[in-house]
Amino acid sequence: MQEQQFTNIYGGAISLQCRSYDAASCREFSVCTQKLSLRGLTACTCAVWLAAYALFAYTENSAVLSAAIFVTLIGLLFYLHFVKIDQESLLVIASLGIQMTSYYASGKESTTFIEMNNVKDVVINEAIYMQKVIYYLCILLKDPVDPHGISEVVPVFQSSKPRLDCLVEVYKRCQEVFDHSKTSL
Repeated sequence: MQEQQFTNIYGGAISLQCRSYDAASCREFSVCTQKLSLRGLTACTCAVWLAAYALFAYTENSAVLSAAIFVTLIGLLFYLHFVKIDQESLLVIASLGIQMTSYYASGKESTTFIEMNNVKDVVINEAIYMQKVIYYLCILLKDPVDPHGISEVVPVFQSSKPRLDCLVEVYKRCQEVFDHSKTSL
């Protein structure tokens, strides 16, 4: 296993872990982001509770404090279970397909599998995002009607948003797996 340090499009630190299984026919790429910051979580909680206390002092209604605690807890659970992704992985198996998995801060996993006979290629694409040009890795799916066409573009590493240098590393190793599968046929 190799681990390299990169940054995302916001300048935050991310790490890329590359694992090879069975020579060049199977590779796994994991992009890990920073864990949840206790300092930021505490600051947000304090801000909500201070605003609730100020509202309580103005209205003298204790339901305001109870509602603030309830909203904070529900909001935190929602954030951890549906928004905060700690790790994204891409598993490329030449004979089977591509599996993308997202690991949330709450422990929840979300997995998508694409069969290799549906995959046309893996490419690095560019997009305009917040007045900047960013690059992202995507999987091109074959069009069942037109053999030279593309039916869908599936982006990879949507949450971590790695920069181009990290994407190039993943792209090169994915192409090695595709080349290995073409030569073994």
